[in-house]
Amino acid sequence: MELTTIDITNATFKANPFPFYARLRTEAPVYPVTLKRFGRTWLVTRYNDVLEVLKDERFVKDPKNAMTPEQLKKAPRMPAMFKPFSKSLLSLDDPDHARLRVLVHKAFTPRRIEQMRDQVQVVADELLEGIAPRGQMDLIADYALPLPLTMIARILGIPSSDNNKFHRWTKTFLSAASNPNPLVIVPAMMSFMRYLRKQIKERQAHPQDDLITALVQAREGNDMFNEDEVVSMIFLLLSAGHETTVNLIGSGMLALMEHPDQMQKLRNAPELSKSAIEELVRFVCPAETATERYAREDVTIAGTTIPRGEMVLAVVGSANRDPNYFDNPDTIDIARTNNRHLAFGQGIHYCLGAPLARLEGQIAIPTLLQRLPNLHLARKPEDLRWRGGMILRGLEALPVTF
Repeated sequence: MELTTIDITNATFKANPFPFYARLRTEAPVYPVTLKRFGRTWLVTRYNDVLEVLKDERFVKDPKNAMTPEQLKKAPRMPAMFKPFSKSLLSLDDPDHARLRVLVHKAFTPRRIEQMRDQVQVVADELLEGIAPRGQMDLIADYALPLPLTMIARILGIPSSDNNKFHRWTKTFLSAASNPNPLVIVPAMMSFMRYLRKQIKERQAHPQDDLITALVQAREGNDMFNEDEVVSMIFLLLSAGHETTVNLIGSGMLALMEHPDQMQKLRNAPELSKSAIEELVRFVCPAETATERYAREDVTIAGTTIPRGEMVLAVVGSANRDPNYFDNPDTIDIARTNNRHLAFGQGIHYCLGAPLARLEGQIAIPTLLQRLPNLHLARKPEDLRWRGGMILRGLEALPVTF
């Protein structure tokens, strides 16, 4: 296969991108591809080079801090209604990024996440209570999706009476990566933003014990979030935080069913759940690449120069299979100890939702194995449908029997 023929956003490619990345690590560790919306984009694939991109200040998140005036004229324009998302942690550089990160840490604390442990267990048990008598399910739609979605709604403080429309909006956004239909997405986005602004105003008037209140009240000296920043933070938690957990549970379970010895090992020793989740995150890579970065100047990596202003994707899915850093990287070992994977990133943009994703994975997958001891795939792995898209890697559906 010619390297130049690859479309990394294609759903078929997503099913097994790892042989292509193995070739890149050997033949072209910094490699240009063309993406429809962004033009030429550079894939960085070796572990040490990926780590460099994630931590090097010459690679920035905001294209305005990297591009020449001529490049900015040609760059894709953001519709006005999406402008609040330009204030997201994912799209800012320091000092703006540092300011928001300090504030969000005051709201999204490890203690708040750990308090969710019992609730995650309750939600997992409730879902499986309803599913178990059926003997079959779509593991994505019936379990991997509703579990973190229910949890993020509870963490935010969405009233239970609004759960149905909250779930409907969120599913519409999640479908956008593989089926970007503006006629569906734009009305849902506008309705959801109106809803969030109403919730924010209610918390300002009547504080509650939830994350929206915590974001509204978070302050550092005289500094606070403005309304657009709270909206963008909630969207970040829903997209970057929530969908990666769906992919971790879904793709992680597929990987275990394809490696029955490891599945049985985890079923017999649930105390391995922490190392098992780290290994599944490394192996399936729910986010195949880090979010986009831009070269602030010409930067040479592995003998290849990335020109100023051009987009770079640090391929963590490739770094996590680099044989120079992992023994038998294409094999699952749920008891792996030397596992310094990059699935949650590194540097100042390290994943804010990592503690929540770990917690949900550590409960969702072992609970599934314990409650459904005869879990099997309902179709061949090669017949499963994967979602297309640039950053994330996950299944459309995962039919199972038990």
